[in-house]
Amino acid sequence: MNSVNSHLFNNLAFVSAFLGWFIAQSLKFMGHLVRSRKVDFYTLVSTGGMPSSHSSMVSALATSIGLSVGFGDPMFALALGFALVVMFDAQSFRRAAGQQARLLNQIVEEFFKEHHFSEKKLGELLGHTRYEVFVGMILGIATAWYVHQIHA
Repeated sequence: MNSVNSHLFNNLAFVSAFLGWFIAQSLKFMGHLVRSRKVDFYTLVSTGGMPSSHSSMVSALATSIGLSVGFGDPMFALALGFALVVMFDAQSFRRAAGQQARLLNQIVEEFFKEHHFSEKKLGELLGHTRYEVFVGMILGIATAWYVHQIHA
């Protein structure tokens, strides 16, 4: 098991992707702390918000693979395609699902005033704006570049 951990944490693509995700989630946590003045550890694993941790992770992964094997390598093309799908999904489908959840929550709230429904609400912060995705992408690229610079 120790050998697996050693190999995993010496894998620059894994380290870059993990750090890209972790830094983005930490920034969300700190932003929430500053705005609300409350510690909410849920923000460390939540979806949505600024910056996009999904975008940061997949951009760091693709950039790290490109820096490791070359930007003309088929592995980079695969990682880039994966990153583009994830980022497109984050700013379109997941964002739309969050907007629909917000609307459904409003409808249920109105009905709840007159009828007895469950008070459980749908999660509304699911997706990202294009700006949140872009910032996450830049953060991921910078993270991978930095990991490769300190490893060189």
